[in-house]
Amino acid sequence: MPNANKTIRIFWTILALTFVCLIINLPKQIPLDINLGKISFQHTFYRPDFSFKIGQKEFKKDLDLKFGLDLAGGASLTFNIDTSEVKKEDISSALESLKSNIERRINLFGVSETNVQIIKQEEQYRLKVELPGVEDVSSAVKLIGTTAQLKFKGEIELPPEATASATFEDVFSKDTELNGSHLTKAFVQINPNNSEPEVSLEFNEEGSKLFATATKEFLNKRIAILIDDYPITSPPVVQVVITDGKAVISGSFDNKSAKELAVQLNAGALPLSIDLIQQSQVGATLGKNSIDKGIFAGVVGIILVSIFMIGNYGKLGLIADFGLIIYGLITLTLYRLIPVTLTFPGIVGFILSIGMAVDSNVLIFERMKEELRKGKSWNSALELGFGRAWTSIKDANTCALITGLILFNPFNWSFLNTSGMVRGFAITLILGITVGIFTGVFVTRNLLRVLAKEKIEK
Repeated sequence: MPNANKTIRIFWTILALTFVCLIINLPKQIPLDINLGKISFQHTFYRPDFSFKIGQKEFKKDLDLKFGLDLAGGASLTFNIDTSEVKKEDISSALESLKSNIERRINLFGVSETNVQIIKQEEQYRLKVELPGVEDVSSAVKLIGTTAQLKFKGEIELPPEATASATFEDVFSKDTELNGSHLTKAFVQINPNNSEPEVSLEFNEEGSKLFATATKEFLNKRIAILIDDYPITSPPVVQVVITDGKAVISGSFDNKSAKELAVQLNAGALPLSIDLIQQSQVGATLGKNSIDKGIFAGVVGIILVSIFMIGNYGKLGLIADFGLIIYGLITLTLYRLIPVTLTFPGIVGFILSIGMAVDSNVLIFERMKEELRKGKSWNSALELGFGRAWTSIKDANTCALITGLILFNPFNWSFLNTSGMVRGFAITLILGITVGIFTGVFVTRNLLRVLAKEKIEK
């Protein structure tokens, strides 16, 4: 039997966790207006911000729920893909590279639950990008960009008579054969000597060889970095021969400009050119209707489940309902903290997981009834019921978790689902099952030990 003092400590920990989750899930503003005769009170309460400082570094978390394109609206962009310069046998891998790099660029800007698709129409390929929450289509176009070809060109020496009238293209006209397909990644780092941000580049094996050749050929000269023949930074002077495939672009960067350059470089690491052919703003009217229906269905489901539990198990069912409320608060808190982008299928996944969370309690209570019929004491029946129901709960939920992981496709396997909305359903289902196991086996068990106990032996 559990120690009584330990049980009480766990009980108060659960209540504290519930209180914190309740605060996090409060609306941003709660207006209060009380008028009772001579008593008048008006005040607006604000939800506390999840922010703190460590030294000079400030950490701040946006606790608002994030909604997908079907609920919040957003921007929808369609691009034409130029495959004319790619060998037929390389088109498939080039398209996959294009898709993954576009997704990487979007993620750098923090847009969640995007839907990036490659669509084939006869012999022509299209790239369709849906961005939830982006209200300004022009900003979405800027986010994706229509440029995709990254090149590195070296500086040449011009005759004195041609120097005065030379253009940028004239000076930087020597192709190094190094391009975006050779770039593995670009990222921002801080120079330890002067604490200024700079952009670090890493190339693949072939790119490393080409870059070594280029830096040797253009030692003490400049190499320009261009996207679609447009220079994206002031060309740096090559100071040493670089053989490890790693380079650093330094200059007058702040954090924002360094990040933007890294994004441009990552976006330029594409083997195909894309051109915007269609753009539209997706309205959120469907979102409001879907949210209303989803909330209504969820409330009705919770009420019916609660009535069923109380009707069948009395006081035990009432305590299980308290556990269900805690389950809901913890789940919504995780949605805000991770954050999870809610689509309508995601809301369906949440509602489905409510029933699965209660299912654990049904198994436990039925096991308890069996032990009581055998003449066990209430406390013994409680512990044995939870212990013996655990195997069934574990097996059932493990199968559901495996199904959820297949739908979520965390490794982006091409032969599995890649739809953003299906993944939204999967992630809410996975979180719901996980939290449901925690609340059903741990939270409800401790609530029963304290609130429905006869006597807990020390």
